[in-house]
Amino acid sequence: MHPVELFELIVAMFVAVLVLHYVAQRLSLPPAVALMVGGGTLAFLPGLPQVELDPELVLVVFLPPLLMDGAWFTALAPFRRHLAGIASLAVGAVLFTAAAVALAAKIVVPDLPWAACVALGAIVSPPDAVSARAVLQRVKLPRRLGTLLEGESLLNDATGLVLFRFAVAATLTGTFSLGEALGSFAFLVGGGLLVGGAIGAIWVLLLRRLGDDYLMIAASVLVCWVSYIAGEVLHVSGVIATVTAGLVCGWYQHTIFTASVRLRGVAFWQTLIFLMEAAVFILIGLSLRGVLERVGGIGVVWQDMAVPAAAVIAAMTLARFAYVFAGDAVLKQLKRSGRRAAEPLGARAATVASWAGMRGVVTLAVALSLPETMPERDLMLVIAFAAIIATVLVQGTTLGLVIRWAGLREDERAHPPLDLFAAEAAMLRAQLVAVERRAYSDDGTLLHPRLLDSYRRRATISTEFQGSMDERQESIGAHFDVILAAVAAGRAELIRLHRTQQIDDETMHDLERDLDLEELGAIAARG
Repeated sequence: MHPVELFELIVAMFVAVLVLHYVAQRLSLPPAVALMVGGGTLAFLPGLPQVELDPELVLVVFLPPLLMDGAWFTALAPFRRHLAGIASLAVGAVLFTAAAVALAAKIVVPDLPWAACVALGAIVSPPDAVSARAVLQRVKLPRRLGTLLEGESLLNDATGLVLFRFAVAATLTGTFSLGEALGSFAFLVGGGLLVGGAIGAIWVLLLRRLGDDYLMIAASVLVCWVSYIAGEVLHVSGVIATVTAGLVCGWYQHTIFTASVRLRGVAFWQTLIFLMEAAVFILIGLSLRGVLERVGGIGVVWQDMAVPAAAVIAAMTLARFAYVFAGDAVLKQLKRSGRRAAEPLGARAATVASWAGMRGVVTLAVALSLPETMPERDLMLVIAFAAIIATVLVQGTTLGLVIRWAGLREDERAHPPLDLFAAEAAMLRAQLVAVERRAYSDDGTLLHPRLLDSYRRRATISTEFQGSMDERQESIGAHFDVILAAVAAGRAELIRLHRTQQIDDETMHDLERDLDLEELGAIAARG
């Protein structure tokens, strides 16, 4: 394909992303579903070139920024508090699911070597960070359950990738060492932690010296690929390195970023992640044509591969249910025995956690990286693709229904000591103290009466309000509705003045920026 044609195809893909995303919104569907189905449909349009994904390129382009995005905005305190549960899902659930899938594959395909069965299990066992984000960000979960699922999606790829490499090596060489595998896993994880922590520290030091908005934003975008590539070059886990760097950067962003960097950087980053996330799912759909042509068409798949694929999908789904519910039963027994730290999820939350196991781009990329000499490679590739389609289309579209059925409520003990309004009151009191110190001259003359009155009124209103949470929210909403109406009126008048050439472009942009900031502040405060 000519480079210009490739660029045209990329542009067309992103246009399709916008259309499909809009259709998903109109039909109240998860965007991932519409994008994957749309990509699969586009793949068979006459004249469209076949899309062949390079697995290593897919991982290095898409995985680091999407992992970084999840880690950057992860609440570090809950993450540390629930690290044992996250590790149990990210390591234990992946290994257990891989074992169950290997057993099911061996039963339905007896000629498949055990090591190859384990490799297949490693391909489909880890839920995907991209798929999890695409679905979980559209639903509301209790804090603990959301932390567990998001933390699992960040870390479990490392487990699956290590298991896959050893299973493939064992298949091709006929040898396997459990001790070597465990040692390699510990080295990969430990090395990834060190590399990610070091790169995060370098990022902190660098941004404190750059002093330019665009340089700071660029450095913050590039750190995800730097950490991942550095991890891979040093033969440690690039996944763990990226997540660790993301946690460090996310923790220090509040003290390093200026307001302008934060506004500009977050807007740019969110747009980038939106496009990359969407591109992942549409590329999965576009790759369907190549997979089907490779194995001989849909007829061959339906006749020879449907039963093994169904068995593997059933095994990986039931294995996750079995692991989550077994772990919850252990926590219940520990709590009954007096272990206060043991907090079971409960049957309804465990059902939601079990059902939130979507597969995605990592599963496909790892499957595509199977060596050509791997036994039943085509079958394994079809099963991986079927697992992605089944989990995204079925679990992705029904997870919201399952959550509503579960009727999960936030555990009051999970709330921090201060709620939103108490924290706001403390912030306003601190602002008032700062203004009071600067409102008077050395001889006691009041220099800024209007400013002092404004901050004193804000702090007093925040402290003295006695209504309930709902009443306060209603009052705040009405207050900022008036502000938003005023902003809209000011914007309309500003546009009129500009259109009638009563003000120049520079004045227009300056006043428009002021209105934009006022509007953003009002929207944030109202919400």
